[in-house]
This record gives sequence, structure tokens and C-alpha cells, in this order.
Amino acid sequence: MTKLPTPATVIPATLIDDEKPLEEQLSEPIVLAERVRELANESTSFIHDCCELAKYVDRLAHMLRSLVRFTTANSSAIYDRPLRRISAEVSRTLHRTHTLVRKCRRRSTFFHRLVKLITAADFRKLLSLLDNSAADLRWLISVFHVDANDDNVNNDDVVLSLPPIASNDPILAWVWSYTATVQMGSSLPARIEAGHEIGFLARDNDRNKKIIVEEGGVPPLLRLLKEMNSAEAQITAATALYNVANDGDRVRVIVDCLGVPLIVQVLGDSPMRVQVKMAELVARMAEFDGGVAREEFGRENVIRPLVSLLSFEMLEDEPELMKKNHHSIHSIVQINREKERLGGESWKPKLNSSYSSFSSLYSDVGVSKGGQTRKGRGNESAEVKMELKISCAKALWMLSKDSVINSHRITETKGLLSLAKLIERETGELRKNCVMAVMEITLAAESNADLRRSAFKTSSPAGKAVVVQLLRVIKESSDPVLQIAAIKSIGCLSRTFSAKETRVIGPLVEQLSRNNHEVGTEAAVALAKFVDPENFLCHEHSKAIIEFDGVVPLLRLLRESERAQVNGLVLLCHLAINAGNSEALERARLLTALEGTDRNLTAQYPQLRELIVKAMYHLGLYHGDAHPLRQTSMRV
Repeated sequence: MTKLPTPATVIPATLIDDEKPLEEQLSEPIVLAERVRELANESTSFIHDCCELAKYVDRLAHMLRSLVRFTTANSSAIYDRPLRRISAEVSRTLHRTHTLVRKCRRRSTFFHRLVKLITAADFRKLLSLLDNSAADLRWLISVFHVDANDDNVNNDDVVLSLPPIASNDPILAWVWSYTATVQMGSSLPARIEAGHEIGFLARDNDRNKKIIVEEGGVPPLLRLLKEMNSAEAQITAATALYNVANDGDRVRVIVDCLGVPLIVQVLGDSPMRVQVKMAELVARMAEFDGGVAREEFGRENVIRPLVSLLSFEMLEDEPELMKKNHHSIHSIVQINREKERLGGESWKPKLNSSYSSFSSLYSDVGVSKGGQTRKGRGNESAEVKMELKISCAKALWMLSKDSVINSHRITETKGLLSLAKLIERETGELRKNCVMAVMEITLAAESNADLRRSAFKTSSPAGKAVVVQLLRVIKESSDPVLQIAAIKSIGCLSRTFSAKETRVIGPLVEQLSRNNHEVGTEAAVALAKFVDPENFLCHEHSKAIIEFDGVVPLLRLLRESERAQVNGLVLLCHLAINAGNSEALERARLLTALEGTDRNLTAQYPQLRELIVKAMYHLGLYHGDAHPLRQTSMRV
């Protein structure tokens, strides 16, 4: 007996040929239907059954022709994913129908019927499959509103019925219906409502997100995002894309659909509540696909509008400060110098550097099509303004993560100064995001000398402001997360501080005595970068740590976790090597402490073992305790 597929069979997405033109894919089942009808007319056995099949096939051909006419008239805006899936399934059924009817065209003898094993059950199964295909096509016609000219048809309705092809997976049918409405709907409210539903589906679970992306849901959402005259439409699209973009592969789909330039455009040219969602989307995409998305956003210069939006309130404060300080002695001296340099009538008084830089930034993204001028921004609620700053700070944090190029761009747009001022003024999540962004920038600067010299040189006002605020966080914050981030940042900048700048050493040494051992361990890691031999001022920094009484708390740190022990020993060894003649090391009995180091620990870290031997040797030289037996015992 001929084997036929079950009614609920769904063709996998990987088997659909998306490269084939849609008209060509739809014409294939129409041609097959014509052939089946001709063969049915020529049948010599099971004539009644073949005629019944031909009637079903004619109905399919009629619906397929309607769809071809519709797609031809709307080729630029058609949502083709369900069309391709259902037409492929219809073609599959028609192929089987063609095979069966062709067998009935030959001589009908008992012998031939016995050999070909054709039974009435085969026709019943085929009729069931053809009925399912007809139901699929009717569903497709209703979803696409092919009969929209009919007065009884509401073109804004979203069809939520289940076609047979998706009877085992209702989510697939819902995604098709909602996406078709977002892509092809004639009413903007209906498109917005469908976009909301896609966002709700994406929020539920990762499987829904995968289906939405695989079934081509991203381009329609990006098209909805282009509705510049509707803030609600843009927020809906941004929310749905945000819910989808929690995986690197799905983020790359958004990038491949040219979503990044559109997102950057909307970010700089929309009302503030839309900009909040766009900044959140930028942060989400940069977080889950650090390579491609961060690079694309950097190339599209998203950092400039982000910094501008982050600091727009600071710009509004600057004129007041200028008025207050306009007649100060310093301003008069600066004006006279500028006048002498430029001379004559060509001289015009300049604003201070921070004001001019903020002003240039703000002017680029200051007015949007949504009427969001500086005055319009002032009318927004404080909650919306805070959300915008939080989302922009997080976006900068994620964009700068593991990216020297983006970190460089942030420092070039005066972003460091904005972050420093927000760390000083704000609290809560905004302050955290700003500190984390600074941490990522300093991590990049640690590995890139050009960035370190340009952004954190001693004469840089922004660099100085950042260091001041980082030290303030280390001293005053009660949040270990913020303290650890600030300590890491100071450690990354260890090569930028001169020997006289001991103000950064003291707060780090104080953290060695804190009850939170993770903070103390991170302080030991940061201090180790100051005394590392690669640091030109390692000897001066070592003396400063000892002068701030850092040896005793370091010895106490050795009783904690393995990570604390390893980093504490590294710092102590460098102190012994760089300042072995210090009496504070002898009073703390550092040599005895190094001798008592756990052998299991040194076995796991051979480099640490060599460092301990070297430190013991230096301590012995300066304090007369260089016992060969001790050194030999450490080498064994």
C-alpha cells in the first residue's frame, strides 16, 4: 500500500527554499494541479475516486491563483514565510496525488491492480491530505486578507485560528498571523497591537523567540520601527526586538537585517520615551553579541548621541555656572590672554571647555522630528529623564566592554567627564552603570597605551575628575560591587600615577582591612599592579604602601580564600623585592610568614613559588636572615 504523510506533517524550516522567487514557488503547485486534473480525466480505474480528487485539486488551484495575483500586486510588502511553508506542503501533497492518479491511467486489470496495490484507503488518505491543504490555503487567504475588497471582511482583524499545518504548534500560527499584520496591515493601530503580541510571545520563553526570528519576524518589526510619526509604534517595535535579542545568533539577525543604522537614527531623532527604549535595545544587543553588534554600533557612531543624551541636563546647568563665575579673576585673566593672542576685533569671548564640548554634542542630537527640543525635554517627567540616563549609561557600559575602539570613542566625545559628574551627583542604578562604564574604559586603557595616554594623562581634566570620583566611591560607598569596580579601575590606571600621587594608595590600603574579603582581595590585586616590575615607579609605590601600614592587613588576608592568599602573597613578595630594607617588613616578620606558605598552594602556582624564593632572598640580604637551608627547603 502506498505510504502517505500524516495530516499534521510540517516541513522543517531548513528545507524551505527561501532563495527561490515566490512566484516560481507558487507556480509549481499550480502546474502540478493541472497535470493531476488531466490525468484524472484519462483514468481507466478508480474513475469516480480520481474525479473526486480532481475536484479537490481544482479548488486548490483556484486558491493558489488568488494568492499569486495578490502577491504580484503586493510584491514589495508581502510577508512570504507562511506562503513558502504552506505552498511547499501543498506541492508535497500534489506530488503524491499525481503519483497515485498516474497509476490509474493505465490498463485496469485485476493483475495490474494487484501489482500496484492501489486501494480505496489510499484515496481516502489523499482526500484527507488535500482537505488539509485546502484548509491551510483558506487560512492563508484569511490572514493575508486577499478578499479585503469584500465589505464583510475587516482588513484589521488578526486571524488566530489554527491551520492544519500548525495544529501541533499553535505558536507558529500565531507568529505568522501577528507578523503578517505587522508587515502588511493597512491600519497602524492593528500593526501596533500585533507588535505588542509578538513582544509578549518573545517574553515568554526562548523557543518563542527562536520561532519569531526563524519565521522572519525581525524585518517587519524594523519596518514598524520606521514609523517616525508614532511614538507608540516605535516603542512597541523596540520592546519586541529587545525581548528577542537575548542571544548572540538572534542579535546577529537584527544586524544582518540592517537594524543597527535604523536604531541609531531613531535614537537620535525621537521623543525621549522612545529614546529610552532604543538605548535599552542598544545595551541589550551589545551585551549579548559583543563582537559584531558592538563593532556595528561603533561604526554607526551611536556613542555620540548616547553621550549627548546622558549629559543633556548638565548642559542646562552650565549657563548658570557661567553667569556666576563670569567676573571671577580667573575668567578675566583668561579673557585677557585670549584677547592678546587673537588681537583686535577678531577676538570673541569663548565659553569654558566643558560647556563648549557639551554644547557641540547636544546640538547634534538636540532637536528631533518628534519636536523634542531642549524645551520639550524639560517638559518630560523626572522619571522618564532618569530612565533615559540609566539606559544610556548601560549602553555605554556594554559598548565599551572588551572594546578599545569604542572606549576611545567615548573619551573623544567627552563621555568620561559626563560619567564622572554623574558618579558624583547620582545614586542607585545610574551611578552603578556609570562606574561600570568607567571600569570597562580603564580596562581597555590598561591594555592600550594610546588610550591611556590620551584619556588619562595627568593634564586631562576628565581623567582627573574620574580618578577623584573613583576614590570617593572606594572610600564612601557601602556597595561592594561599586567598590570592586572602582578599585579595578584604579588598578588599571596604575601606570598613569606619579610617585607624588600617594592619594590613590591610601584608600586602596584601607580596603585591605575591610570585613568584605572580596573587596580586600581586589585591593591587593590593584596594589600589585602598582608594585609590579613593569611599572616604572614600582619602588616608590612599594614604599608608599609600606608607609600606609599595608603589610599587617596583607598578612591577615593570607588566612582567607585561595584567591586572597595568592594575590596577597604576590603583593607581599613584590614589596619585599622592591623595598626589602624596610624595617616595617622585619617588624611584621614577613620572612617567617613566607616560609610558612602552604606547599600545596605553591605547587599549584610555580611562578608564585619562584617569586617567594626571590622575596625571601631579598629579605635575608637586608636583615641578615638569609639562611641557605630556608631557601633550599623552598626549592624542594
